[in-house]
Parts: sequence; structure tokens; C-alpha cells
Amino acid sequence: MDLVLVGGYGPTGIVIFRRSAAGELTPAGTLPMESPSWLTRHPALPVLYAANETADGAITTVGVDDAGTLTALGTVGCGGDDPCHLAVTSDGRFLLCANYSSGSLAVFGLAGDGRVTGRTDLVRHQGGGPVEDRQESAHVHMAVPGADERGPFVSAVDLGTDEIRSYRISEEGKLTEFAVSTVPAGTGPRQLIRRPGTDLAYVVGELASTLITMREVSPGAFEVVAVTPATAAADNSTKNLVAHVELAGDRLFLSNRGEDCVTEFALDPAAVAVTDHPAGVWPRHFAVDGDTCYAASQLSDEILVFPLDGSGEPRRYPTPQPSYVLLS
Repeated sequence: MDLVLVGGYGPTGIVIFRRSAAGELTPAGTLPMESPSWLTRHPALPVLYAANETADGAITTVGVDDAGTLTALGTVGCGGDDPCHLAVTSDGRFLLCANYSSGSLAVFGLAGDGRVTGRTDLVRHQGGGPVEDRQESAHVHMAVPGADERGPFVSAVDLGTDEIRSYRISEEGKLTEFAVSTVPAGTGPRQLIRRPGTDLAYVVGELASTLITMREVSPGAFEVVAVTPATAAADNSTKNLVAHVELAGDRLFLSNRGEDCVTEFALDPAAVAVTDHPAGVWPRHFAVDGDTCYAASQLSDEILVFPLDGSGEPRRYPTPQPSYVLLS
């Protein structure tokens, strides 16, 4: 199955494209729902989850059959306001949800078929940061699962408090905090991604327009190694809001809203920006497949597909307020 599933804001729902071997996209329908701004797959089942990013946020479970047909299997409240990120633990037992506006992290149990069985825990962060209009309170922006010999844990990236808080997840899905890591004040950390085979991780600084290289000194505990501008442009500006980060082998890519580009970084081991690829207006999220990038350009209402090697022209596919691209 070669699908591209696009989440976005507003009532359109999940937009479905079929993808040819040459990377061309053909519209193949929608699954209506409200503002499915983030999508994540179950690691073993033909199921995905959509964060319905609204004031009274929810999570919709979606089944995907062999023909690529999407079916809504159920919706549950997320326990907070404006859910912006979802992740499933590697064992497939729990769904993790970051609730941005309420600054909370929620855990949900999953049944053997991937359906949500209910919320098992909810923690709410306290505090803020120096950027008054964005860090007036806690804003959990990402829930990153991990595991070690003691079992599963989750690291919650808090844009509002400039912290990464890590919690153990018990057999019953309860959270116990065990580590707090900080980034420079005013960074506004948005996302964290680990580099496989190393003890390094990279943190997106949305408010400072930076990418931070961090070392995971012990599972769930991080220290700053280096801080670098989020774009290769000499006039990199803090008005630029950094968004999504992806690793593709030994290359790292980061989307920049305001500068409106996907920036490529060299890793050696600290990340250094080398190339800015134009990516439409307000590229909120993107996905990389080989040398092709699929960018959700939210404010130009399109999926922009372009080669990362600089050859050929970008292809544009109209899509209302896209915020997430899932290659399947």
C-alpha cells in the first residue's frame, strides 16, 4: 500500500492520497473529523491515531484496511486542551498524548486490536519561562517514548517551562517522574528526536529558532552539547518558528516557519545547518523518503513535494491547512 495521509486543521479531516512510484500524488478521498493535526501509527497493527487539536481535545482511533480505506473506530477525550502530539510505546500497550494548552501529559491503555481502553494517568506541569506571550504557563508539546532495563518511560518536552520531564510508565500505565532536564531559558523546546546507535538527541527550539544537540547521559536525562541556528541563512531570526525535525540516516532535516524552508544539517556529532530548501508557506511538518521531501505547507494550503538534491521542480497538491504528512 502506497498512501500519503495528511492531517490538518479545520473540518476537512484526514486527506488521502495514493502515491506512484515516481512520487506523484493522486487524491483518494477524506475521512472527515475535526482538526486531526498529528497522526501516529500503531507499531504492529493496521491502526493509527489522530490528535483532534481543539479546545476540548480528543483522540480518534482509525483503522486502515488492505485496500487503504480508513475507518474511524472511536473517539475519546484526551484529558486536556489542544492535543498536539501522540506516540505509542514500543510494546504497543500505551498511547501517549501531549496536551499543549493545558500543559499536561496523558496516558491511555490500548487493547489487543489497538482500540483505546481508557485513560490510565494524567500529569499537569507547572511553571513558565521568559517569553511572556508563549511561556506564560506550561505547554507540553511532545511525548517521546523510551525503554531501558527497568521498562518503558516517556520524556515530555515542555515548550512553556524549557524542560524535558521524564516519567516511568508502570504496568498499570501510571506515571512516576524520575528526571528533569533543562535547555537555555527562552528556547521553547518543541520536539526531541534520538539518534539511533548513539547517546545523542536533538531538540527543536521553537522560540529561539535553534537546534540543540543533547547527550542522553542516562535514560531520560539529557544535557546540552551544542546550540546552533535553525537555518543556514546568515540572517536567521528569532521571529522564525522552528517546527518539525526528522532524521534520515546521517542527515537531519528541520522545518522553519517564517523562513519557510526545510533545512538540512550535517551531524558531526553536533548539528550544523548546511542547506535551506524552500518549502512553501509555513511548513509545519514534513516527511522524507530517500531524496524526496513531502512538506505540509499550512498557510499556502498545499503539500509541496520537492527533491532534496536540487534537481527538478517542486510539485504542488492543494490541501486545506495541512499540518502533518504520513507516508504509508
